[in-house]
Amino acid sequence: MAAQLQRHGLTQALFNAPPGDFDAGERGLASLAGREDEFRRGFLDQALPYAQALGCQRVHVMAGLLAAGADRAAALARYEANLAWAAAQAAVHGVAVLIEPINTRDIPGYLLNRQDEAHALVQRLGAPNLQVQMDLYHCQIVEGDLSKKLELYLPGGRVGHVQIAGVPHRHEPDLGELNFPFLFDQLDALGYGGFVGCEYRPRAGTSAGLGWLHAERARHRA
Repeated sequence: MAAQLQRHGLTQALFNAPPGDFDAGERGLASLAGREDEFRRGFLDQALPYAQALGCQRVHVMAGLLAAGADRAAALARYEANLAWAAAQAAVHGVAVLIEPINTRDIPGYLLNRQDEAHALVQRLGAPNLQVQMDLYHCQIVEGDLSKKLELYLPGGRVGHVQIAGVPHRHEPDLGELNFPFLFDQLDALGYGGFVGCEYRPRAGTSAGLGWLHAERARHRA
């Protein structure tokens, strides 16, 4: 993969740390009781070596699911302890650790759902390389008020990556209820200089679904 990135002049913007048994429904290990060693081995033995090999500066650590009846405070404490540890390991290699609030419609039971929760966690831990991955699709479903959320959080420098998709069906960003040209202009106006990840499901294939991008480029050239 590193050779292909170099060949085509591409940058690996981000990838996820090992999430556990994905096929069995797991969506992260960092908050799960009794899985601390597994999380840390995966981060040290897989995530960081891959980040170095690919020249990738961001690794997303998924929180995991909160089981019915489980102690949320205890899960958050484990999550914070694992994030503090991961951020310290990643800092040695110049890698940022990202956390992402995710809606519970797409992933029922996911531990971290709100932007304010994520930013409060980042502030509590205080690691310079711990950042929030702001997915506007998830944020709209959980909270809405996207433009105000961008105004609130982008100037603080703790948003390390932005992702987009159309709401409500997670297709191309020009399909659905959000005004992405307005939001793109706001990202520019607020000085966001990072990547914008397109985490959506194309309705008719990747290439066929890129009409929105061509239109956006034409709008900026006008």
